Amino acid sequence: MDAPPDPDPLRARLDVLERQAELGGGTERIAKQHEAGKLTARERLDLLLDPGTFTELDKFVMHRSGEFGMADKRIPGDGVVTGYGQVDGRQVFVFAQDFTVFGGSLSGAYAQKICKVMDLATRVGAPIIGLNDSGGARIQEGVESLAGYADIFLRNTLASGVVPQISLILGPCAGGAVYSPAITDFIVMTKDTSYMFITGPEVIKTVTHEEVTKEDLGGALAHNQKSGVAHFAAENEQASIVLTRELLSFLPSNNAEDPPHHPSEDEPFRAEESLRTLVPPNPNKPYDIKEVVRAVVDQHHHYARNIVVGFARLNGRAVGIVANQPAVLAGVLDISASVKAARFVRFCDCFNIPLVTFVDVPGFLPGTAQEWGGIITHGAKLLYAFAEATVPKVTVITRKAYGGAYDVMASKHIRADVNYAWPTAEIAVMGPEGAVNIIFRNELAKAADATAERARLVSEYREKFANPFKAAELGYIDEVILPEQTREKLVRALEMLKDKRQENPGRKHGNIPL
Repeated sequence: MDAPPDPDPLRARLDVLERQAELGGGTERIAKQHEAGKLTARERLDLLLDPGTFTELDKFVMHRSGEFGMADKRIPGDGVVTGYGQVDGRQVFVFAQDFTVFGGSLSGAYAQKICKVMDLATRVGAPIIGLNDSGGARIQEGVESLAGYADIFLRNTLASGVVPQISLILGPCAGGAVYSPAITDFIVMTKDTSYMFITGPEVIKTVTHEEVTKEDLGGALAHNQKSGVAHFAAENEQASIVLTRELLSFLPSNNAEDPPHHPSEDEPFRAEESLRTLVPPNPNKPYDIKEVVRAVVDQHHHYARNIVVGFARLNGRAVGIVANQPAVLAGVLDISASVKAARFVRFCDCFNIPLVTFVDVPGFLPGTAQEWGGIITHGAKLLYAFAEATVPKVTVITRKAYGGAYDVMASKHIRADVNYAWPTAEIAVMGPEGAVNIIFRNELAKAADATAERARLVSEYREKFANPFKAAELGYIDEVILPEQTREKLVRALEMLKDKRQENPGRKHGNIPL
């Protein structure tokens, strides 16, 4: 009988392959990565995951291409590190693109590695976190690399609404590669070192003769302030990873679980007296809705600018916050605000996260740009999202709730569960001034002192309609509450609703407005 092979050569071969995989593109390219202000794929995973929890998959996979001299350029791992680990003791699946190996470009084998962890994450029911830093498709592989991207896009789509998907953009992400992050739930970018675009500055200059830098075209601030593609802009990679860990603390692992509960040190029913005087007596003066949110919720939350959306905790329970922002465009709903809020509402509904909505909205933004841009369709997206959502929904009207925007912002009529209003709430078709101009047009034209008569009529209209009591009389508002009672009322309502069970009518799916 043959003797067993000497284990030492096998161990030596294993050690060599492991060292090659862990060095990626080698020490020189790692040094260049650091010089560019970027971490390596493995350094990023070390920061993201709990120490000692990472299990790597497909560490020795290599590309299969023999064209253009690639047969002699095979590196174990092939430019992406994949596997699973834990964040705060909860399982997650990860892939981290390695820019030191062929510029992080995607090959067929590389794509298969990513698809494997995505398939596992969906079967197991755990979040998928992608750390993106890639030059795009590997040109030497042609259609095989393109097929790899499409395989990933399909899995992003099938995983959507099943497990949370988070994309960190930590370097370049261009061309077809951008569509994978675009399908995921949240995109985190780093200032100065990350960018996303379909076509780069050179192509744009050639085709349209426009000159633009990578940062202005597709940097973190461009996509957080202008396009709305990204959700967070962090100062550096470390901050991006810390933010991602924090974001995960609000999310369930999958759509069959409830969000994690974190014991709160806050008094659940504290009365926040500062809210009593927050809303100005003049209904046209702005105030910062974030002050309301900060006063009501537990310790922290994330914000967007036009309409405030993000996560918070109430008595330790994760909730999604949607709030009009009177300090920006008077809190009006426009195309961007409607689209952003609608997607956030649908995410929360996918993953069983209750929604708390703060309303101070004078209506939809008027103008040709909005109308021609499709405000009707885009505003309908927010209406559709709130109406479709089956999670607990609690609404607080702090001041203005005018016109169709009142209906859209989680009103009782589109299945909000509990609706509160502060005494400062104004629920009407439009503001008193506009209403008087329409209703009493003829009387004002005949009045001896039109200014005085208008003032009298405005005051009368405000007394009758610019308050929450008519809506409360009709049952559209469940309770008129004092501002300082808001936290207590929200905590009690969410506790009452924690076992809510509601399903939409049986169907394949609805047809969301374009």
